[in-house]
Amino acid sequence: MDCLEATVQSFLQKWELTSEGPVSNLSYNYVLKVRNSEGVPLILKLGVPNFDTRNEIQTLQYYNGSGCARLLKFDPEHGIMLLEQLVPGTMLSEETDEAQVIKKYIKVWKEIRRPAPSETNTPSITRWFEGLSREEHLNGPISDEQIQLAKRFLKHILETSTGFELLHGDLHHENILYSQEHGWMAIDPKGVIGDSYFDIVSFLVNQLDCKEDPKGILRYRVDLISEGLGLDRQRLLKAAVALGTLYACWGIEDGDPDWEKTEQCVKWFIEFLE
Repeated sequence: MDCLEATVQSFLQKWELTSEGPVSNLSYNYVLKVRNSEGVPLILKLGVPNFDTRNEIQTLQYYNGSGCARLLKFDPEHGIMLLEQLVPGTMLSEETDEAQVIKKYIKVWKEIRRPAPSETNTPSITRWFEGLSREEHLNGPISDEQIQLAKRFLKHILETSTGFELLHGDLHHENILYSQEHGWMAIDPKGVIGDSYFDIVSFLVNQLDCKEDPKGILRYRVDLISEGLGLDRQRLLKAAVALGTLYACWGIEDGDPDWEKTEQCVKWFIEFLE
């Protein structure tokens, strides 16, 4: 903790910032609200100085403030980023009208579409799916039949893809915020290369706990997004089965009890396909 505080103070001084304290929903990274010497509200984000942080920095540079919060300064050696602050920063999860939520999500999804960078070390989403084989070897609670189905659907998506592009990798309600200046914008991209259909799945399975009819809302999301983006509904469901199964596998590996909720969504996706 002393080391973290020393690092924070060092960069506040180096970049002439004044801290206004950490954000209320801290998770993996340490995130501070700050102001620069001109009083402009910004975000100072401290992550682990590893590949994932360097990849996030690179992804933010590709977006260059279009559809995603702008990266202003960075120090990959220390895993630190200075970003524009989206004010007031209302999360999409705070919106209650599901149709409006989906409409705003679609707008952001469209705005952050980018071709795959030609020269990059951005990871391929196919590397993510190695997790399916790990779960298979563990003889875990997800059936081998479902693991094999996810692999078949992954193969189908890869074989029918019209081209890979840069994906946000975690585009859900809490990673879409409202800015008075820009409108709805994305934050915290993971940065991965893959088929664009995969960049919808984390939104589909998110924020269902509070719904009276989660299965009905999930079907509504699939239908409205497929129609709104002109996507092949069956193909989207296959992508959702593949990636949703992987999410559940990750949850099991991490000891996250919410993996069962994701697994239930996968079962519904399979039902919607029939």
